[in-house]
Amino acid sequence: MDVAVEIPKYNLDKEQERKEILRNYRALLRSLKTKLKPGDKEMIRTAFEMAVEAHKTMRRKSGEPYILHPLAVAMICVEEIGLGVRSTICALLHDTVEDTDISLEDVQREFGNEIAKIVDGLTKISNVLDTNTSQQAENFKKILLTLTDDPRVILIKLADRLHNMRTLDSMKREKQLKISSETVYVYAPLAHRMGLYNIKTELEDLAMKYMEPDSYKYLAQKLQETKRERTRYINDFIRPIKEKLERGKFDFEIYGRPKSIHSIWNKMKKKGVAFEEVYDLFAVRVILNSSPEKEKEDCWKVYSMITDEYTPSPERLRDWLSNPKSNGYEALHTTVMGSNGKWVEVQIRTKRMNDIAEKGLAAHWKYKEGTNDENRFDTWFHQIREVLANQDTNSIDFLQDFKVSFLAEEIYVYTPKGDVKMLPIGASALDFAFAVHTAVGVKCIGAKVNHKLVPLGHKLRSGDQIEIITSAKQKPNSEWLNFVVTTKAKAKIKDSLKEEKRTIAEEGKYILQRKLDGIGAAMNHTNMEELANFYKLPSPLDLLYEIAIKKIDLKELKEFTVSGDKIIPPRILKPAIEEKTELEPAKLYNKKETELIIFGESSDKIMYTLANCCKPIPGDDVFGFVTQGEGLKIHRTNCPNATRLLSNYGHRVVKTKWVKNKEISFLTGIKIIGLDDVGVINKITNLISGELKININALTIEAKDGLFEGNIKVYVHDKDELEELVENVKKLPGIESVDRFDTE
Repeated sequence: MDVAVEIPKYNLDKEQERKEILRNYRALLRSLKTKLKPGDKEMIRTAFEMAVEAHKTMRRKSGEPYILHPLAVAMICVEEIGLGVRSTICALLHDTVEDTDISLEDVQREFGNEIAKIVDGLTKISNVLDTNTSQQAENFKKILLTLTDDPRVILIKLADRLHNMRTLDSMKREKQLKISSETVYVYAPLAHRMGLYNIKTELEDLAMKYMEPDSYKYLAQKLQETKRERTRYINDFIRPIKEKLERGKFDFEIYGRPKSIHSIWNKMKKKGVAFEEVYDLFAVRVILNSSPEKEKEDCWKVYSMITDEYTPSPERLRDWLSNPKSNGYEALHTTVMGSNGKWVEVQIRTKRMNDIAEKGLAAHWKYKEGTNDENRFDTWFHQIREVLANQDTNSIDFLQDFKVSFLAEEIYVYTPKGDVKMLPIGASALDFAFAVHTAVGVKCIGAKVNHKLVPLGHKLRSGDQIEIITSAKQKPNSEWLNFVVTTKAKAKIKDSLKEEKRTIAEEGKYILQRKLDGIGAAMNHTNMEELANFYKLPSPLDLLYEIAIKKIDLKELKEFTVSGDKIIPPRILKPAIEEKTELEPAKLYNKKETELIIFGESSDKIMYTLANCCKPIPGDDVFGFVTQGEGLKIHRTNCPNATRLLSNYGHRVVKTKWVKNKEISFLTGIKIIGLDDVGVINKITNLISGELKININALTIEAKDGLFEGNIKVYVHDKDELEELVENVKKLPGIESVDRFDTE
């Protein structure tokens, strides 16, 4: 589904527009040239004409003809993902069945079953946007069902999402936030899993541009400023390697590329360092033209040449030649020390591996003989099918579990016999037990990792060898759910607990039967549902279970009335005030004006609280979020929970804007690290309280080995005042870093 966007208005006349559309169409045909078989051109032409006709009255918000969007998506499919003719036809038609008069039957009649099936899959997915949560997660399940039927559905969907992100510029702020969050939450990890690294990187960078605009601009500017110096450094670094490879008669390409803004930002946050301290801002890539049987040998030879020239960091060697990732990625990565004490990451791979690294799944079809790689995808699809078959999952949990189980990086672990199992990072010994077999999982009492006894929740690391210890007496308990991350393990534990619950609930059935007989009512599903609702329980099974364990004694049953064989619960009148508080928020948030001005005239009408997870202050980029039971909460857009809230519950987001108010102060904190010099604390407090007239709420200082770390809580009016404070403290002699932290 396309996102309509405002770009500067099109002023082209009809003839110019026609030429523009044809120019794009011809460019698409040119890029497909090598893949065209007899009859293909005519089919593409038919699809193009069908799409032009279907979308002829539609325009994007920029004013440009809508058909330019499907053309752009088709171009991404061919050029950047490496798909062929059939996918091009599907990309051209991807919005027609949903948005125009063309039906799925029309597509099927014209192009056959295969294409109709993919277009149907794309139509289902497009509903994922702008719906409420459970609906979205349900649709996400549909995406995955179509993905396991035909992976091209998801590849075309990723192309569609990429074009939307590239043209997101003038959309409303809350729409940009929602779409970017969704992109980072689901689509970028999916692109990564499909092996589309370039697309994954661009999606993350574009999402960051909207979600954290200040940091994005800062890093983009820094990269621009250091570009010349970096290029010179890379060229000097590459020169001696190039000479060695030429002497070794290798057919190769070698070049440097900067890391993405998003990955640099992640490193800065994870390691708590400044831009200047991120050591591998760039990577050097060596691509060899090797015959299939010599690929591995050649890559290791090149590794040997590079490490003869530069000293490698032993813990930074990644060998994905012997053990490719489950998305088929193969390469050798090492980090070496270049001149001037700078670390440089070097990636060594062959042309075939590079194709797979850039075109992911699409490249696997090109290298059909590499059956092992295809099997890796098949295994992955098989695991997804297994999970989807278990429909008994809450939708939001499903989305979260799916991310952890299927979109995370993997670790490789071994059975006692040396068979390899792939598990997501963070998996435990118990996850491994369920990966071996459900029967092993449910009877697991412990494990030996590398011959040492460990508890069930022990986190595994790549290369571990695990032996599971079982006992016939063992059965799962609810605590096990805290030890596992894989969807399979969670689902099987829940099944087992439910089975246990059912057995206990049987006892509750007899008790309820007697009580219902006593008031002359029937023991049927309707009455059990009625009672479950009355006791605020999710299902009749929970009702019977709670009766069996004596948590519910059914004494309220005598207040029920019986009509026929149905029971009618007593009416409990709620106090008028409580009724009002429940209805109030709905009235407020459904107002036409979504502009919520915090501290403006409407602040006395709408009650809100500032979220504890990110402690916003005026000037921060924020959004309002309608919580259940707690009214409106204000979060920062870079809050740790923002991505989840915006992508899962977009319908509950309220637009918010700060208005300056100098009467109200906010508590926030700054963390200062510096040299433990005489009088340094005095200088800091004088600057804050004396010169800047900012109130200090609390101050803790710890000094160790000549360094001090100070945490100061201060009252500020807005972000500008906080930034001025940070800049001034940084200027003091001996101060190493000053960062904001969120107060408890």
